[in-house]
Amino acid sequence: MSLDNTGHLAHLHARDTSLVAVSRAPFAKLEAFRRRMGWTVPWFSSFGCDFNADFEVTRDGEEKSGVSVFLRDGDSVYRTWFTSGRGDEMLGSVWSFLDLTPFGRQETWEDSPEGWPQTPPYEWWRHHDKYDASPAGSGCCHG
Repeated sequence: MSLDNTGHLAHLHARDTSLVAVSRAPFAKLEAFRRRMGWTVPWFSSFGCDFNADFEVTRDGEEKSGVSVFLRDGDSVYRTWFTSGRGDEMLGSVWSFLDLTPFGRQETWEDSPEGWPQTPPYEWWRHHDKYDASPAGSGCCHG
């Protein structure tokens, strides 16, 4: 979901900033999935090393998402910021847009009218190529 919410990196590059993704799966698996999804963000594998544990996204064998910001000053690199869990939602437009709608994300932690369908947090979303092809509300305003 995070990479689906990432725009064109040229805007970051214009400010001498970059963005990469890191996951524990072997690189060949990541690269095949990146191509399938159409993502252009560079994706690196931390398979077989301590990167995820060192940067607090693997704890007691449990995986979670996390976002770190680094600053390189010559040969030195500093981690200047980190967030995980609900903290990385602020970086994704899907959650921001849903939070503006009358019934929000339709997750169980929200107040909704009786009978309104809700799901547990993070269980409703899929890979973008796994949704039903017809968008919600189709039938008017086709461009």
